[in-house]
Amino acid sequence: MVQPRMTPPREGSILTPDRLIESLLFVAGEPVAVGQLAAVLELSEEVVGAALDELARMCAERGIRLQRHGDHVQLVSAPEAAAVIRRFLGLQSTTRLSIAALEVLAIIAYRQPVTRAQVEAIRGVDSSSIIRALLARELIVEAGRLESVGRPILYATTTTFLQQFGLSSLQDLPMTDMLETVDAVKHPAIRG
Repeated sequence: MVQPRMTPPREGSILTPDRLIESLLFVAGEPVAVGQLAAVLELSEEVVGAALDELARMCAERGIRLQRHGDHVQLVSAPEAAAVIRRFLGLQSTTRLSIAALEVLAIIAYRQPVTRAQVEAIRGVDSSSIIRALLARELIVEAGRLESVGRPILYATTTTFLQQFGLSSLQDLPMTDMLETVDAVKHPAIRG
């Protein structure tokens, strides 16, 4: 039997960790834990973290971005391409969020994990229907329960939130000085 002839790899064709990670994220289609990448590649999480930083740098000028949410990463389309992608896929523009929904979402994004009561203390009004709407749109998720009387639900943002607002990670949120100023003016007794 004739064995197929293997061609030697071309110079420079060896895949570096950042390129291997890019390949894995491309086929994953959903967020992947950094620890899982490290295990599959048989590398330390520190090496994988450095490779992710390099991949993010490489993607910054391309049509895709590396999105981080907690200890999970994912490849997503560039936010600047959203209109063209919607047109290509034949998707209608989704309805916009109300000012109240944006306010609740901002509170959750900056203070997460946070309970409904904490959101309402900042806003000064009932927010349960808005929280239900944000859950339905998968912009927020139940992130556990607070270890206190009644064990209220804690809410946090999702990767869908990051995608909808064109953020690579929560660290891309604008500075919170403005949010703290609003809190101090509206509710001087509440401090972050």
